[in-house]
Order: sequence, then structure tokens, then C-alpha cells
Amino acid sequence: MEEKVTENHIKCKISKITNVHSRTTKFVMIFVLSTFWIFPNIFLPVPVEADSHAKGGTLIFGRGGDSVGLDPAFEVDGESFKICDNVYDTLVQYKDSSTDLEPGLAESWESSDDGLTWTFNLRKGVTFHDGTPFNAEAVLFSLNRQHDKNHPFHDVGGSYVYWEDTGLADIVDKITAINDSTVQITLKTAYSPFIYTIAITPFAIVSPTSVKELGDKFSNNPVGTGPFKFVRWDRKDKIVLEANDDYWGGRPKLDRVIFRSIPDNSVRLIELQQGSLHVMEFPNPDDLQQIQNDESLMLLTQSGMNIGYLAMNMDKSPFDNNKVRLAINHAINKSSITKHLYQGLGIPAKNPIPPKLWSYDDTIEDYEYDPKLAKQLLAEAGFAKGFETTLWALPVPRPYIPDGRALAEVIQSQLNNIGIKAKIVTYDWGTYLEKTKNGEHDMAMLGWSADLGDPDNFFYFLLSKASAEKPAGNIAFYKSDEMQEILEKARSISDRDKRKELYQEAQQLFHKDVPWVPLAHAKQVLVVNKKVKNLKLHPLNWKYLKNVSIER
Repeated sequence: MEEKVTENHIKCKISKITNVHSRTTKFVMIFVLSTFWIFPNIFLPVPVEADSHAKGGTLIFGRGGDSVGLDPAFEVDGESFKICDNVYDTLVQYKDSSTDLEPGLAESWESSDDGLTWTFNLRKGVTFHDGTPFNAEAVLFSLNRQHDKNHPFHDVGGSYVYWEDTGLADIVDKITAINDSTVQITLKTAYSPFIYTIAITPFAIVSPTSVKELGDKFSNNPVGTGPFKFVRWDRKDKIVLEANDDYWGGRPKLDRVIFRSIPDNSVRLIELQQGSLHVMEFPNPDDLQQIQNDESLMLLTQSGMNIGYLAMNMDKSPFDNNKVRLAINHAINKSSITKHLYQGLGIPAKNPIPPKLWSYDDTIEDYEYDPKLAKQLLAEAGFAKGFETTLWALPVPRPYIPDGRALAEVIQSQLNNIGIKAKIVTYDWGTYLEKTKNGEHDMAMLGWSADLGDPDNFFYFLLSKASAEKPAGNIAFYKSDEMQEILEKARSISDRDKRKELYQEAQQLFHKDVPWVPLAHAKQVLVVNKKVKNLKLHPLNWKYLKNVSIER
């Protein structure tokens, strides 16, 4: 018998999922609280309040998952960048609360009139955490190991995904030193977002001495010039950083920062309330009222520059069929998902870029939730009886998808109603990223948080043909010559109005070709103990921790 799907049905389905999670959470809460009562120090790797001689104490930050690696040139995930942003510096950097630029390791910079030659004047007197000097040689080492295939460390450590997928591999001609404190980057063609791109985490400057000594082990023992120095990494548990007393931008107010990996959102909240965390990410939407009622906590939110999506692998049948992809778009009720799973912390997505990003095309009409039409499209595609497939669920909470498993179960139910039997699959975070980059999935959840305030950052990494080469950022393996031509043209001109027209054309093409189901744009959220001062969200990076202090 055909199952009729209504708003109440979906709400009940989500409620059942939530109840299962709630029962599990209650068990976990009882276990944690009883353990905490018997062994009060078990969850405290270091005291929350530092010793009396400490200048700023220790901030303990609860996050949903561990980092994958800590060599910025190789990483692609937010949990890795969260640490790298505090250990390393870039030539230019984003200001504390905006996407505007300010000097980083370069005190100043200038571009030639044709946009092909960029000159960076470096800070003098800066040292890496290992005591070696920062200079032009370090910049050349850090960037040329990514760019120059003949560089002795080009093949040591991994793949330079961002260098390739931002297009710098093809755009940059050469990187040279004019003298010990001046570096010049010459481009083959003008690239409008270049200065904003060179500011992002993967192009941070690493210590040549430490890379040469450690080789591929450098990713576990990072050395930069940033506000915090790496101390230790206990995999799947915590990463410890300490203040860089000699930081060129001024010593951080904190003495130490500990990033703890706690996958369960509810357990993180318990630890925050018990005092063994100062800050946590990704609260369960169901817990927001409890958080707001807690006088010791505050909720920081702002509009997120992100997108959460369900990618359909177009290298695999039947997802190479446009009507199948269109049917899946009509089968998923995004309004209900954002209402019940995000609970006010997200809005339905219809484009591959967030509404706050310039060039967003609001004239596009999203595909309405219509299971009947979805079945009709499947039949027209030759799948009147549906088909079996896999649905890969995010294993850790992310800024764009707070609960991957709950979302997967709702999508599974909605697909089942049009005859698609989707088995839920997941892996640990690092494995999940590796497998999706290499196209092992059928359908997979993933998302993107902006690295820079330019549409190119979303479009080129997530939807270009160049980014569909394995290991891919474009995990839909969408390979459109028309899209590629638009994106190449948009990044080669400086006229913003013309670029806007091109990116809106790209959004129309994306809407027609439907390589994803764009699911939601989520707000950035942190839950913070009120003793934490001067903690401000940033739309792009995590370096703001250098200004944080703890009230004594």
C-alpha cells in the first residue's frame, strides 16, 4: 500500500529518531554524571583554571571530531583548519570580524597594473616556534613545495588539494625572492580572487627546518609562526596548544588552549555545564532552550557562510541520469528538515552558495517537495520500481549539518516513499573524507564553509571539472564543459558586475543539472561559559582565539 507522506508523518518520523537518540543520550548522561561523581577528575585532562602564576589560564574547547592532519598544505577539513589557524600565519589575513584583509606575515603588498605580478614585503624579526627565522626562503619553501613538481618536498606528505582546486596550480607561473624580505608571485593569467585566496589556511607558511627534519611526520608535529605553539596530540581525544610568548602580533591572553574531541553533542553540553569545558560547538537544537535558561552560559550565533548538501555520484548509474537526480530533489522535504532538525538554526538551500554571499541568485525557484512528481520522473528514467543504493551519513557534527545520522534517517525514509531503498553507510571522519574524495559513494552528505568571501571559493572547488579529478573536492563528479567555461571566465576578470552575471549564470546551470540536493545553510553557533571574554565568531577562520581571556 502506498504510504502517504504528510508534515505530521515527517514530524513523527523525526520524533522517533529523536526519541531513540534521547534514550541513548539519557543513558550516556547517567553514565557520564555517575562517573563524574565517582571520579571527578576523569574528564579533566588539565585543570580548567590555570595555576595562580598563569597570565590567562587554559581554555578548553569541546568540538565534535578530531583533526585529520596539521600540515595546512594537505588538509581539507574544518577540524584540521581549526588548529592550523592558531599555529600558522599566512602572508595576508582576514580581520577579526570580517572578510576584509589586513597584513599578516607580509607587512604590505602591491599588484602590477595588469594583475599578473604580486609583491609582498615581509615582516622582519619573526621566528618560527622552533626558533628558526621567518624570511623569504620560508615563503618560497612553503608555496613552491606545492607548486613546483621538482621541489624536493613536493611528493612528501600528501596531495595539495587546495593548490589544485583553487586553480593556483595552473594560474601561478613562478614564486621568487627579490631579497631576504621580499617575495614576488607571478601569475600566468589575471585571477581576480588571488589576494583573498592566498590568505586562506592551506597557504600558511610552515617552518622549512621542521619539515626537512620530520618529513611526512610534520603533519603530527606542526611548526608555524602563529599565536599558539603545538604541544601534543592524543588522537581522538585532545590537541594541546600553548601561547607563543614571542608572537609578532602580541602574546595571546590565554596560556593554553585544549581542543577536546567529544562526538556526542549532549555529552559536550553536560561537560560544559559541569565546568570541564569552556566552549562547545554544535549543540543539539533540542537543547537550545535549556542552554538559554542556564545563567552560566551564553549562545553566540551569526549567519553562516556555508552549505550542507547531498551529492549524487554522477560517475555511477543511475545518478548519471538527470531525471533520477531531479526526482531525488523533489523527494526530500527540506522545509521540514530545517524546521525539525535545525530548529531555527538553518534555512532551506536552493543554490550552491549561501544567501549572504554576493552574486546569490534569489530569483531561482527551488524544486518543491512533490513525491508524486518524483515517482513520475523515476518512471520516465526507467526506474518505475525504484532501485537500491547507499546513503553516506556524516559521522561527526559539522557547521552545516549538526546531526548527520538523524538527517540520514529522515532522507532514507523520504526516499523509501518513492521506491528508492537507501542503505545508510558511515565511517570515521578521516576515512569518510578519503573515500568520498575517491568516489566510493553513491550518495553522500557533505558541506562547505567559506574559506574566502568570493563565489569562486564555492563554485570552483565544489563544481568545476578540475575539482572532479581524484582526490576530488567535487564529490558529485559533475563534469560540465559549460560550467567550467563560466567559472574560468569569472575568475579571470576583475569587473565585479560581470562576475556577478557569470556566477548567476552558473547557479542557473547548477539548478538545471542538479548534481546535488542543496539541503541547508546553517547558522554558526557556539555555546560559551560567561567567564570567557572577547570570544567572537568569524565567518571564515579561527584565529580569534588569540584575543580570548577567562575571567578569574
